[in-house]
Amino acid sequence: MKKIIVLLLITTISFAQNANRKYISHSWKNNILEVKTSDGSYLVKPYSHKIVETSFIPNGEIFNPNSQAVIKTPEKVNVTFKKTESSLVLNTRNITVVINKVPFKITYSNQGKVLISEKLGYTKVNDSTQTLSFNLDNSEALYGGGARALGMNRRGNRLPLYNRAHYGYETKAELMNFCIPLVMSSKLYAVHFDNSAIGYLDLDSKKDNTLTYETISGRKTYQVIVGDNWTDLVSNYTDLTGKQPLLPRWSLGNFSSCFGYHSQEEVENTIKKFEDNKIPVDAIILDLYWFGKTVKGTMGNLDWDKDNFPNPDKMISDLNAKGVKTVLITEPFILTTSSKWQEAVDKKVLVTDNPEASGGKPATWDFYFGNTSVVDIFKPEGKNWFWNIYKRLINQGVGGMWGDLGEPEVFPSKVITAGGKADEVHNIYGHNWAKLIADGYKKDFPTQRPFILMRAGYSGSQRFGMVPWSGDVSRSWGGLQSQMEIALQMGMQGLGYMHSDLGGFAGDYFDNELYLRWLQYGVFNPIFRPHAQEDVASEVARKDVATMAKAKKQVELRYQLMPYNYTLSFDNNQKGTPLMRPLFFEEPNNPILTAVAETYFWGNDFLVTPITKAGVTSTDVYFPKSSNWFDFYTNEKHAAGATETVKVNEDYIPTFVRGGSFIPMIETIQNTTKFSLANFNLHYYFDGNVTNSSGKLYNDDGATPNAFEKEQYEIINFNSNNNSKSLVIKMATVTGKNFTSTDKTVSVLIHNIKAKRIFVNGQEQIYKTFHEPLQVNVTMTKGTTQEVKIEY
Repeated sequence: MKKIIVLLLITTISFAQNANRKYISHSWKNNILEVKTSDGSYLVKPYSHKIVETSFIPNGEIFNPNSQAVIKTPEKVNVTFKKTESSLVLNTRNITVVINKVPFKITYSNQGKVLISEKLGYTKVNDSTQTLSFNLDNSEALYGGGARALGMNRRGNRLPLYNRAHYGYETKAELMNFCIPLVMSSKLYAVHFDNSAIGYLDLDSKKDNTLTYETISGRKTYQVIVGDNWTDLVSNYTDLTGKQPLLPRWSLGNFSSCFGYHSQEEVENTIKKFEDNKIPVDAIILDLYWFGKTVKGTMGNLDWDKDNFPNPDKMISDLNAKGVKTVLITEPFILTTSSKWQEAVDKKVLVTDNPEASGGKPATWDFYFGNTSVVDIFKPEGKNWFWNIYKRLINQGVGGMWGDLGEPEVFPSKVITAGGKADEVHNIYGHNWAKLIADGYKKDFPTQRPFILMRAGYSGSQRFGMVPWSGDVSRSWGGLQSQMEIALQMGMQGLGYMHSDLGGFAGDYFDNELYLRWLQYGVFNPIFRPHAQEDVASEVARKDVATMAKAKKQVELRYQLMPYNYTLSFDNNQKGTPLMRPLFFEEPNNPILTAVAETYFWGNDFLVTPITKAGVTSTDVYFPKSSNWFDFYTNEKHAAGATETVKVNEDYIPTFVRGGSFIPMIETIQNTTKFSLANFNLHYYFDGNVTNSSGKLYNDDGATPNAFEKEQYEIINFNSNNNSKSLVIKMATVTGKNFTSTDKTVSVLIHNIKAKRIFVNGQEQIYKTFHEPLQVNVTMTKGTTQEVKIEY
């Protein structure tokens, strides 16, 4: 088994160099620098001013230009190139690549600041090991490598790159379902290793300032990406690998989900519980019982068990009429005992082990659910066969797809696919599975936004609309404690909708305090989806009366925040900006924050500290120095840059709003089919230290793909100006040419201000008494700017 190892050696004193590699010649044409050396050739290619790709092709090998991750077409970048007797220098506006001829060395800088340099470059150590090595600064914190529970600064860990579930994990999980060969540095650059085969990413585990990327085969290609700040860095990385499509609005609502609903009657009765208790809900997820009566032996049926679901068409139609989407679990495993086995064999859509020796017979093996094979989604026949199953279900009215076990959970090395050997495609199976579904929607259902819930993926999986979750987390306080890190890290790596089974999945641990704390965190999470093994009631509507009442408030708050949250989704779609953001995004030079995940930003304007231990009555919170912060529930002010001990309330987690921010909200609705901006609340958090601020609210029909690009949208922009005597708030709507905007009644709620006089569009409003917050009602009509002026 051959291995390629990419070593990044970290030092602050001197950069070691490869004395064995000899420069021979170079050519510069079409914005590509080719450098021939004694043992191979380099190709250096700018993708933009902030992205440069380098590939090494050893003598005797042919360059493979195909990437599973990169979709960006290189821009027409104004690059300068110069040569001297001792070096070659390539300059974009940001990145400088310097190639020293003797000794041979490649160095990357950003606007004069050295980032990394190759040390030995490509070296074949022996028949099974090849290396690429770099020098890096030893002061940097390192992030990336996909989904893990290790601590925010992942330096010091050796990370397997082999997508695999970790059942019942708590505070530590070295290997999980999303292994991404991406390293991000506190120095505001990233290195993406553009190779999908399995391997390792060693983040200086030996404490010798070495970072190692290791793989069994494939490309010796990497991209160096830089950013002016963290948001810019993530934006540039997602320019390279693809932006997340805007999800359907309903997916930001509440899910009813458990393992699992055994019958049509149980599904219908569960939704009735939500309705009877007036608990908002937008979707119900059916686990594997929709296609079989037992956990084992039925996987791969991929069709309704008509005994327990006698009329699925009517069930789905009735649910859709109520505004509730149906989401179905599917797996790529086709058991030899399933009803689809013979069909899959006859149509040759399954993976094989030795096509020549076996005559193309499917490879089979045993795992928990039975004797099985896997759909070869890299084979056109397999892809089409699988998509036709989805197409039939979507035509039936199914609103979303859940792809489970897509690591794949068990995938023996002997397996051969049309895309390569098992270990070469293992980490991109879930990635290509999501692509299969996304491409199918574009072809056959072009007016629908897909919802694709997946347990495994790869670099760039976000561009297929993938919604990842953090796997079978323990239903424990330890399980909750790891969730912030996982979501924050994955958001930085492009997958902004990473979330968890709210309440925890694995185990029969009954703890209503834990359940409520997890849901309170879930309000400020990309997806709000309680889920658990069937021994435990995961749905809010199935809880005891007291717990249900408390949990219901969290669901209601989730819906009230829909305008704010949907705008976050829009920003993620346009810029790649994570919905959840680490504190160091705002203070990148604060060393104390490099490892902090316990407090995070929800969008730009919320600061959230989840409670992850039982019986907590107070907790310490750091308030970022860029703003003063106001308690979302009490309005209490907290000074910028302070660390304070705050009291903890059992009904909510510590949540704070940035001074000067706008928070658009609505009243509670039963589901998003009732969503409307005809009447909405605009909360403004006045801070006398803020002279001006801005915000926005993005809106479209919540369903049309690429609505913004099709100009089927409206954006309401908010601006404030404060001169220490008066506060002026302006609201103006920008409307796409294909969107019909309607009049809106806006209740402007201004917190923390003692008003003397109030004016709306120049007309004074007479108030007998002033309340906190101060409410000013404004009617927005198409094409007009509304102004609220407060003298204080």
